[in-house]
Amino acid sequence: MAPMDGHHHRSTTKVSHKPFKSRHASKGALKEKSKGQVEGSDRGVRRTPHQQVLSKLDRRNQAKQKRVGKHAEHVEATKVFAGRDGAPRVVAVVPLTEDVSAKLAVRSLNGCLDLEEDVPEQGVARVNIERFKQKVQYMIVGRDLLAALDACRVADFVVFVLSAEQEVDQLGELILRSVESQGVSNVLAAVQGLDSAEPPKRRPQILGSLKSFITHFFPAQEKVHSLDNRQESLNLMRSLCTTMPKGVRWREERSWMAVEEVRWPSGKAAATDEEAKGEVVLTGVVRGKGLKADRLVEVGDWGTFQIEKITAAPLETRKKGKGDDMAVDLEGQDAVLDQPTEDQDTLADLAPEEAVMEDIDDYPVSVAPSERKGVLLDDHHYFSEDEDDEATRPKRLPRGTSKYQSAWYLGDMSDSGSDLESVAGDDEDDEDMDGPANPADGMEGIDVNGREPTEAAPSEYPQSEMFMDPSPEDEAEQIEAYRTQRKQEAEDDLEFPDEIELHPHVLARERLAKYRGLKSLRTSHWETDEDRPYEPESWRRLLEISDYKGARARVTREALVGGVQPGTRVNVHLRNVPLSLQSTYNPAKTLPLFSLLRHEHKRTAVNYSITLNSEFEQPLKAKEELVLQCGPRRFRINPVYSASGNTPNDVHKSDRYLHPGRSAIATFIAPITWGSVPALFFKRVVPEDEGSADGEDTAMDAESEQTNEGEVQLIGTGTSLPPSTSRVIAKRIILTGHPYKIHKRVVTVRYMFFNAEDVHWFKALQLWTKRGRSGFIKESLGTHGYFKATFDGRINPQDAVGVSLYKRVWPREARALKAGEAL
Repeated sequence: MAPMDGHHHRSTTKVSHKPFKSRHASKGALKEKSKGQVEGSDRGVRRTPHQQVLSKLDRRNQAKQKRVGKHAEHVEATKVFAGRDGAPRVVAVVPLTEDVSAKLAVRSLNGCLDLEEDVPEQGVARVNIERFKQKVQYMIVGRDLLAALDACRVADFVVFVLSAEQEVDQLGELILRSVESQGVSNVLAAVQGLDSAEPPKRRPQILGSLKSFITHFFPAQEKVHSLDNRQESLNLMRSLCTTMPKGVRWREERSWMAVEEVRWPSGKAAATDEEAKGEVVLTGVVRGKGLKADRLVEVGDWGTFQIEKITAAPLETRKKGKGDDMAVDLEGQDAVLDQPTEDQDTLADLAPEEAVMEDIDDYPVSVAPSERKGVLLDDHHYFSEDEDDEATRPKRLPRGTSKYQSAWYLGDMSDSGSDLESVAGDDEDDEDMDGPANPADGMEGIDVNGREPTEAAPSEYPQSEMFMDPSPEDEAEQIEAYRTQRKQEAEDDLEFPDEIELHPHVLARERLAKYRGLKSLRTSHWETDEDRPYEPESWRRLLEISDYKGARARVTREALVGGVQPGTRVNVHLRNVPLSLQSTYNPAKTLPLFSLLRHEHKRTAVNYSITLNSEFEQPLKAKEELVLQCGPRRFRINPVYSASGNTPNDVHKSDRYLHPGRSAIATFIAPITWGSVPALFFKRVVPEDEGSADGEDTAMDAESEQTNEGEVQLIGTGTSLPPSTSRVIAKRIILTGHPYKIHKRVVTVRYMFFNAEDVHWFKALQLWTKRGRSGFIKESLGTHGYFKATFDGRINPQDAVGVSLYKRVWPREARALKAGEAL
């Protein structure tokens, strides 16, 4: 390669120094210039704790402050269990298989501490553990879904007992899923019969399998304790006595207690008189927030009651007397701790009727549907005014057309090249040709304004030819063939889930009198005055909350102060309790007591989010009976489902079915529940052969199946949402028609309506097609419901024309689950 001319290497010895720009500033001049300024190289710079340079003394002080803070937090959380009169730690023992026993599990836990206490098969067992200076109250539960849910609602710790031989069955898994969904405090797992598993090398595999199973529901579980091993049982007891319970959020916002004893009034026979009521005393330890006599209490499935008074109920403790004698200390027994005041809540769950009657006069008077002349579109009835004075354009008809025949023409086709011309008709010529119009000809034979139809030259378009109604037999066959074809298409592609079909002999304006039109489901105003004749009787008496967040904050703050302090053992005297509940009370099952927040007994239109389990394969129909458990209460509900989300007009489309794995909003009328509280939805699965047989055996089988908890499924879970009586749930129906004749943007539609009056009634509604076109009804054709419509573009002959109608769906009343009633 030829050498490059003028090439040279860059110099490497050249050094460029920074220029001195301070000129002649001396040290004194610089000090004078920066007088009063503080060096701020680190100002405005945020440093993380790792970047902060602390001295050794500061680091020690910081560590001490953290240690003292954690200790104070632990003491505050566990002070309810501390001391001689501290509350016991409530431990629920739940077996998940048939071959394990909760009673033997409790005996194993007591045996590792050398405690000899009587343990019942089911019920409550209380022990005092001197080694850890704690008291433990066991709640021994059988394989019963409701009993397990009640025990876990008031438990600080839940111990699930697994088997080393059998797998968890369907009922055990149902209990696991239900307890997890309702909210649970600390969870521990134990296994029975591990030492009897042969060969011994299988035991680690069994433990690993059980741990994998329990961590699927409770991922925080680190170990499955073996109750056959004394040391592992001791470790389990140490966890129960020293661990701080994390609690359940919705439960800690209220006052609650596990009832230890129920005292019924003496001298009254509850079994003979079902209407007899009296004062019942419940004994237990107050937990959560302070228990107030002014608030109502929810006692298991008994219902809601008022408190007469709250008295102290300390345990009998023995102290040394003179000499070696022992004296019973009953100091403070039956001391009144709290009594109701004038602010006590009443049991009324609806507003007084007098207040509602006073407000009725202020409401505008709604017009009966029969007085209208057109369907309601948004907030206006179109075509309801008298149209006698309106100027209408004359029809363009071929010459020689009679008044009766003019009703079957498609009308104007504005075209400058057409030979149609508007010519005023001659009354005398029409009378000579066909005579006056007869009533048997229908209203179509007479113009609505009393004018005679005009005539014009024959049309050059096929759409302008005379329209003839088909015979009833041919039309019935065509309708049946068309609907059969549409049903087959619907099975392949569910594009019209809300489509309905009207019978030809049914008047649509009467069949769909409650329906209205909306220009936009999300933004159009919903006129509520039209719904007043159809609303439930108690709708105006329901609780209305304008500011939910503010009201909830006030109610929650109110529960923080006052009342009997947590950790106090009390007697709660309930007022007007039906004595017939004594026959359904079972001391072996847990009876929880929850204090309701203010207004939580009042009924309103409540909303709950619901998500169906993916394992529930059948779609859930709206208004199908379910059992809801939310917080301390259970209801039988028939909810209506609607789409979730917020809309500007608070109108939401109703869902006829809720499909597996999908979410919706369930709405019904029930007492309000403040806050976001977990909700469980149960459904009893009916066997296929339950309704096939008859006789006494069938009735007995059905009764046994209702009480069998294995037939109940947890079909979905959810959360309580803010209630609202202004939330409109709109049921949508779709009427579809077939494009019979098409000329550019003008289409003749059939099979949507079957008489001209219905066409005129729904004339204001907007039409749409499956392929995205929109249009409006122009005029009726004939007497069989055919009409002419104008669209915003040319439509496809295979397209379908539809119109949407909406009706408000009202939620149904919920019924509280009675005591002793199965799910």
